[in-house]
Amino acid sequence: MTILQSLSDMMRRPGNNSFEMPEFIQSHSMRVPVSLRPLTGADYDEWNEVRWRNDAWLKPWESGDPLHGAPITYKEWMKQLRRNERAGTGAVFAIEQHGRIVGQISLGAICYGAMRSGVVGYWVDERCAGRGYAPMAVALLADWAMFDPTGPRLHRMEIDILPENKRSRAVARKVGATLEGVRRAYMYVNGQWRDHESYVLMAEDAPNGFTARLMTGNSPS
Repeated sequence: MTILQSLSDMMRRPGNNSFEMPEFIQSHSMRVPVSLRPLTGADYDEWNEVRWRNDAWLKPWESGDPLHGAPITYKEWMKQLRRNERAGTGAVFAIEQHGRIVGQISLGAICYGAMRSGVVGYWVDERCAGRGYAPMAVALLADWAMFDPTGPRLHRMEIDILPENKRSRAVARKVGATLEGVRRAYMYVNGQWRDHESYVLMAEDAPNGFTARLMTGNSPS
């Protein structure tokens, strides 16, 4: 099947190109008790405090538009998230621990049809680094996106990481993602088009779920 045929197939079957946002995705690990939930307008004060308190911590890894589009407000961002959810093209979740926001995880660039893939991005509060929150969040997201009947039912999820981002590379390894190679000049970061290492999760990698595999310590290193 050609790419054009795949795109045509996607257009003919819109029912397969959507998902339902869950209210919560809960970890059952007592050791890493985190959950995911959609960000809302009511989260502004808490999200804003956590995100900007971590600005220096996150700045080396922040991507941006080289054409410098006008910044949007939090309210406008929420509207954009809801549009993406309705279109089935992206989802953004708060990472919570005991009811407080400790980070964020997103699934974007979702493709359907013959590809059924998406790209994962995440960040965690520096105060919570090293506690296993990010690997658990990725595993929870993967289980919903790949195996939940209300999710987008993806086959492949990609995590693209700057080579010097050792913490994020460790997250990918812990969740059992496979390093496929380097994408040259893949993303615009801090004024430069930067190479990224591409790590991949595929549905057949964890038939019993990525969360279960992570909790049992059976993820390949």
